[in-house]
Amino acid sequence: MSAEFPMTFVTADASRTTSSFYWSVRRELWENRSIYIAPLIVMAVVLFASLISTIGLPQKMRNLPTLDPAKRHAAVVTHYSIAPAPIMLATFLVGFFYCLDALHGERRDRSILFWKSLPVSDRTAVLSKASIPIVILPVVAFVLSAITLFVLLMASTAILLLSRMSPATLWSELRFFQEPVIMVYGLTVHALWFAPIYCWLLLVSAWARRATFLWALLPWLATAALERIAFSTSYFGSMLRYRVIGGMTEAFANEQRGSGEILDQLSQLSPVRFLGAPGLWVGLLFAAACLIGAVRLRHDREPI
Repeated sequence: MSAEFPMTFVTADASRTTSSFYWSVRRELWENRSIYIAPLIVMAVVLFASLISTIGLPQKMRNLPTLDPAKRHAAVVTHYSIAPAPIMLATFLVGFFYCLDALHGERRDRSILFWKSLPVSDRTAVLSKASIPIVILPVVAFVLSAITLFVLLMASTAILLLSRMSPATLWSELRFFQEPVIMVYGLTVHALWFAPIYCWLLLVSAWARRATFLWALLPWLATAALERIAFSTSYFGSMLRYRVIGGMTEAFANEQRGSGEILDQLSQLSPVRFLGAPGLWVGLLFAAACLIGAVRLRHDREPI
């Protein structure tokens, strides 16, 4: 009978930790409405611009028979493939500036004294903040992108029907079942690849007393400039560039990299190479180290 007590305590602790983490994430969403409002605004702008452009869709469809199959496919799907891009860029920018202020802001307004009085550990607080750009924002981007594509497809279909044209060509060229998979894959790639960036920003946010933006960027840019001036090389700059754009390079097939070709086929994905890329795992180790440092700093640093 006594052997059951330790297991009961472990279960209770795990449940309490999960509950604390859940409510910590909810708290971040309540306090930072830009997490979903900013992407919503971008989605509205994208929809407005895209819906205006669909006015010329009937004429474009009439010109399709003169094109070869590859160009015909590109002419149909390009409009829909690029629509989610501004939404995804918006979520990255929101995550960037959110991380810069996540731990610095609670020290600046001294609310950290209140939050530390609650039974929530520094580790739970930091991990809940890290989950916003790495987990929550990609989900927001996927949902809003899917809604955008659906609305555009319905609007395009309606315009073609009103123009007494069949939407069959439009529907046959779009790859409905592959597109969501590719979108989830791309968002997962970016979340993992940018994790060290987000975690570094959280570390700076926990450490800096002011000018978090400068402290986040200047050390890296200054190091790249110093190497360039002193040794006339750009290895560090290339490493920084690889961290920003290398995820897509590693995640998609060799023939697609830098080709500008539309990514709408499962054959274009290369998850094995992405998961085997040293840059991914080095970046995740760096992210873990930054999170450990942010937890420690949140415990030790005083309000500003």
